[in-house]
Amino acid sequence: MQVISSKDNEFIKHIKKLKDKKYRDLNNEYIIEGIKIIEEAINEKGNIKQVVICDDCEKTSNIPKDLMYEIAKQECVYVTSKLFESLTDVTNPQGILAIVEKNTMKSTIMDSEEINYDQDIIVALDDIQDPGNLGTILRTVDSIGINQILVSKGTADSYNPKVVRSTMGAIFRVKIIECEDLEKTLKEIKKHKFEIVVTSLQTKNSIYDIDYKKKVIVIGNEANGVEEKIQKLADKKVKIPMLGKTESLNASVATGIILYEYVRQKMTH
Repeated sequence: MQVISSKDNEFIKHIKKLKDKKYRDLNNEYIIEGIKIIEEAINEKGNIKQVVICDDCEKTSNIPKDLMYEIAKQECVYVTSKLFESLTDVTNPQGILAIVEKNTMKSTIMDSEEINYDQDIIVALDDIQDPGNLGTILRTVDSIGINQILVSKGTADSYNPKVVRSTMGAIFRVKIIECEDLEKTLKEIKKHKFEIVVTSLQTKNSIYDIDYKKKVIVIGNEANGVEEKIQKLADKKVKIPMLGKTESLNASVATGIILYEYVRQKMTH
């Protein structure tokens, strides 16, 4: 078994470059790290290119035997602990990471056949910036049985390592549709008899006042909300009723509250 020890190895350079969004986009690959998420990737039949294992890391011994058997079916590359430390982004690494092919679609105005119109709701993100928020939203979308999400061009990169960790495996189950022009994509979706719902403080309508059937729920930027041109497209504007003095909520918390009102309605109807 060959163990890579040189930082000048071309494959090692490739892994390090995948920390950069432009390089991830160019190669259509990203990095996942840790025993749990690699297990998720295998279970969900993610397209794993290579698994990188630390040859002399103690924590790799924590990998369950049945999982190690599945990992052995992949293309495995072994590296020294010193080299693995130069690759990891995690404070307490488990000695294993993998390179995975992205599960992303690029959506142009005329290319809206990528979107699944059979589901009750579609979630669209308008320039969400915080990777933790984006990862949590992806996880929430997965939790309610939605298998796609629209993201604007200005939204944080879905394959940023922090986003990937925050999704807790949802990244393998939710198709990410990157919209070149979110406004035009939404106009196209309206032709399929979907209504656009935006969150706004400039309304008296509550999220509990609408029926969540054939709706696109647009979640806006953390600082500025949903941009004006998309607000003008909206069929309904809603806000989350609050009893305290705080006027707005974290974007991922707000998304969770709205999506679980959809769940409540679905379960009671």
